[in-house]
Amino acid sequence: MVKYISIIFLLLAIFFSSTTRLSSQVLESGPDTLNKKRLNTVLYTGAGLYAGTLGVLYFAWYQDNEISNFHWYNDSKGWMQVDKFGHATTAYIITNYAYWSLDWAGVDNNKAAIYGGLMGWGAMTVIEILDSFSEEWGASPSDLVANTIGSALFTGQQLLWKEQRFRLKFSYHPTDYAQYRPDLLGENELQRSLKDYNGQTYWLSMNIKSFLREESRFPSWLNVAFGYGAKGMLGTFSNPEEWNGNELPYEKRIRQYYMTMDIDWTRIETNSGFLRLVFKAFSFVKAPMPTLEYNNENGLIFHWLYF
Repeated sequence: MVKYISIIFLLLAIFFSSTTRLSSQVLESGPDTLNKKRLNTVLYTGAGLYAGTLGVLYFAWYQDNEISNFHWYNDSKGWMQVDKFGHATTAYIITNYAYWSLDWAGVDNNKAAIYGGLMGWGAMTVIEILDSFSEEWGASPSDLVANTIGSALFTGQQLLWKEQRFRLKFSYHPTDYAQYRPDLLGENELQRSLKDYNGQTYWLSMNIKSFLREESRFPSWLNVAFGYGAKGMLGTFSNPEEWNGNELPYEKRIRQYYMTMDIDWTRIETNSGFLRLVFKAFSFVKAPMPTLEYNNENGLIFHWLYF
């Protein structure tokens, strides 16, 4: 399951990426040679944020849970695998921001890609280590696989093409399911955006121009995206018949597949340093677009605007 800590890591990465660039007044790629002062800023700030995040994680998630011996927990079938896509996407995003920070410090592309991948993978793996000593959970092999895929996707592309032709992205829309299980799916909109997998969609967004000839006039920022989500989930593995003494409605658990267009925010050309910063900060957000959905309950469905 993608816990609060995954989103916390993400928000801290965005903040870190933003503040380092603002402080340097350099919003493009890093210098040609290694800048030790900038690298120290990256390392010390990153270490501080990492330590602070672990503290928040402990008090917000693990403090009231009993400690146990190391153990594994197989949740590969939970939430119809939506949370696994969440793990991969979060690892990808953290790796991306780590790469940008190292690039800003002047680390060359290959080293920044490898070290960024290790940082993204390591940040997510710590969650599994903490889970492994928690009585309530355990280390999830499928989470580790998803984390590895997410970080490897970024690093592999950066080593192969020196750019991201495929991006993992996220979108969310409110659903009615959380009202039945607020303990599990969230008691307010902020919690629901993190915990209600019924409203989360994860996307593989492919840049079209990067596969065309260089002289092509096709818009460099226009992508095609393929998404995955699910709905009807009132429990991790199955839906209970009642909760807290109240009968729950019958909901069929349905997988959803999507195809649509998207915007690669990082490829939009602008002379504004502030806008470049904003575009990078929100590079993981899927743009609302007319979308074609397929599920085995209703077949093909067209959404005029889906997020």
